[in-house]
Amino acid sequence: MADSKFVYGLSKFELDDLTLGYIEKDSFDWGGKDAETVDVNAEQVPGQPVLVLLQKNGTVEPTFNLIQLDAANLAAVMGGSVTDGKWSAPTGLVQISGKVKITTASGHTIEIPNALLASNFTGKLALSEVTKVKVTLKVQQPSDGTSPLLIDGLAA
Repeated sequence: MADSKFVYGLSKFELDDLTLGYIEKDSFDWGGKDAETVDVNAEQVPGQPVLVLLQKNGTVEPTFNLIQLDAANLAAVMGGSVTDGKWSAPTGLVQISGKVKITTASGHTIEIPNALLASNFTGKLALSEVTKVKVTLKVQQPSDGTSPLLIDGLAA
């Protein structure tokens, strides 16, 4: 294994034990929002705050483009049904949640026990680009109160 202090390279992406196909090169992005703080300022101390209060932790909201669009992959990330190799889009609102496991080229395993998937077609229908499904993972707190994100294989 490479130096375990560096996490890089998406090798395998699993959703509820289904290995999704190809993900577009350089499309996986951690996304999310920065931590939110409030500055407390004093009249006697110009410039910097005298106290900073943390309001909310930062969040992780990964996005990626799925480019291997077989029927099973489409059903896994967008819902709908598969019959005889044909995917049919859902006719109503579908909420897809599941467990995500990512294996990296650096030898790490990243787990998100409770992710909501928000997906839609993107890209072009052309000879210069493939149609893709943009997937956004909304990391949610697991119902058992355990950690919402785990990274295994890090150096101590």
